[in-house]
Amino acid sequence: MSNKIDIGLVGLGWVSTHRHIPALKRSPHFRIAGVADLNEALAREWGTRLGVPWSTASDIDGIEWVDQVQAIDVVTAPMSHHALIRDALARGRHVITEKPFATSVAEGEELVALSARMKRSLAIVHNFQFASAVQRLEHDIALGRIGTVRSIVATQWGNPRRRLPSWYEQLPGGLFFDESPHLLYLIRRLSPGPLSLAHVDVCPSTLGLRTPASIDASFRATTQAGEIPVTVACRFEAPLSEWHVAVLGDAGAGIVDVFRNIYLHLPNDGAHVTRTVLRTSWRATAMHWIQHLSNGPRHLTGRLLYGNETVFDRFGRAIKTGEAAAEISADDALEVLRMQFAVLNEAGIA
Repeated sequence: MSNKIDIGLVGLGWVSTHRHIPALKRSPHFRIAGVADLNEALAREWGTRLGVPWSTASDIDGIEWVDQVQAIDVVTAPMSHHALIRDALARGRHVITEKPFATSVAEGEELVALSARMKRSLAIVHNFQFASAVQRLEHDIALGRIGTVRSIVATQWGNPRRRLPSWYEQLPGGLFFDESPHLLYLIRRLSPGPLSLAHVDVCPSTLGLRTPASIDASFRATTQAGEIPVTVACRFEAPLSEWHVAVLGDAGAGIVDVFRNIYLHLPNDGAHVTRTVLRTSWRATAMHWIQHLSNGPRHLTGRLLYGNETVFDRFGRAIKTGEAAAEISADDALEVLRMQFAVLNEAGIA
């Protein structure tokens, strides 16, 4: 007898169809049992493809199949998350949702409390922390290959011409609000100590957008040796779309290319003489292309899921055990949401 959990998806955009559905289809915990989207053609298409009921309802109570599932996967625009999550939890459903899970701290606190009161799991898709490149960085930190961490730098370049959701300008801080959870949960995870916000610099858009041209958030991590700098630097009017996270220690640097799921470990280059400069060059080049050979085919065939498979595994285990979904719980997401609003409030663009 199958012990799979019936789950329904609300929202059938690109992330849902290219990340969530593939991860769910591979999961030993879940069986997709319904789909919903405001776009009737999309809902019908995916309902037919998956062989499940489909709906075009705009709220949980209107979804015809809602009583046939034990869990709901919310993959809609962030502005709709609060109501969908609230109503699903109120009906006794477990919920997993895309980030950010709320558009205010008050909304987030309400959902955390409701999840606890209803004794239902609420998990948020903070997936890149489980991507293999980030896992390799953490492994090297644990082995001491990075040494004592002296700083962390997270960088985001965003090309405004890339594929972007139509609704992002409606959010506080525009695209920053939608995408910053990824970098914030990564620095929170990698930091050797508690983080506090020190300073934010923002430059308004030169394109007339709500999304600023840049946001630079400077944090301090408290460690046994004192404070170290942790920075998030976002450029939303860039010619390339690139996300990188670097952990700099006294023994070397660990650098994650988030989009390509590539990890580079570069040893301390000492006096920066010709030998060590060339060593850095060949190591970086070799590691980059070797990982492309494994990641490229997986990317092309839709099998590179950037940690989403781990997210759904943890959500499934949380439902079955009654314990919080480790590192993707509502409490974890609430802390990230607070970090977002600390940055936005300091920048004056909340």
